[in-house]
Amino acid sequence: MQKWTKTPASPVTIGILIFDRFSNLCLSNCLEPLRAANDVAREALFDWRIVTPDGAPARSSSDIQVLPHGALRDLPECDYLFVHASYDHLRHDTPETRRALRAAAGRAGTVVGLDTAPWLLAAAGLLDGRHATLHWDMLDAFAERFLKVEVERARALRDGPFVTCAGAMSALDLTLDLIARHAGTATRLDVEDQFMHSGDRGPAQVVPEGDPLVRRALALMREHVERPLPLSAVARRLTCQPRTLDRRFRRALGAPPGAVYRHLRLSEARKLLDGTQLGIAEIAVRCGYDSPAALARAVKARYGRAPSALRQSG
Repeated sequence: MQKWTKTPASPVTIGILIFDRFSNLCLSNCLEPLRAANDVAREALFDWRIVTPDGAPARSSSDIQVLPHGALRDLPECDYLFVHASYDHLRHDTPETRRALRAAAGRAGTVVGLDTAPWLLAAAGLLDGRHATLHWDMLDAFAERFLKVEVERARALRDGPFVTCAGAMSALDLTLDLIARHAGTATRLDVEDQFMHSGDRGPAQVVPEGDPLVRRALALMREHVERPLPLSAVARRLTCQPRTLDRRFRRALGAPPGAVYRHLRLSEARKLLDGTQLGIAEIAVRCGYDSPAALARAVKARYGRAPSALRQSG
């Protein structure tokens, strides 16, 4: 069962290794959700360092130069190592790269291969005997080259301490799953809202497949923030019993539907407090509260501060 809320004892550390001609979209789909999770929590839940093989700047496929924090050899032990290559992966597949990846993998709790990076991991012998995927354009060549790897056409796969991912959009889903794993599904929902990402494609296969009933219920709740629907009406629109809705929410998200609905409304209130000059009374109306006092009580219960203090803290 998923955990609705959780806070890591210390920031989750992530090293991100990029090779020249990496996909900037894929990198952004990893970094921006992590940044958003830190913003939502108002604390550093995730801490990342970008490295390159030799510490020199790397250029993306769209010719954007990225200045790294350092070289791969200087990356300390970390919870995750994201290895990101896109174009020219064969040029990057050198004996030196293979040795460096094997050494770095030993300092990481989990190694994530993004886009065509699973090719480099496999060349280093790190995926022997494991299930893996990569960018789907490369699947046939990958299967022919690495006979010891069980190749599957999937968006993301976990096998032991290795995760392989097919590309940019899969990387977004994978990162959202990582956020849920370490910071809870409530934080994941808040991050999804920032990216207008409803999970309609279904989650990456790193975690069990999402519940379509819960996804439809969340869509209904998001559509009816200003005038919240009774939970019985939500269940009726989904042609299920309220008890079924409750059970499925607890299993998928780790919280009952009423708590999730309240969370969505308060998250919207916080966005309006942070991003607009609307008065408290107007925000209360837009988020389905009968009065400013009712909103103020709910905000203080969740965030520990009155709406005015929350707005001032930015």
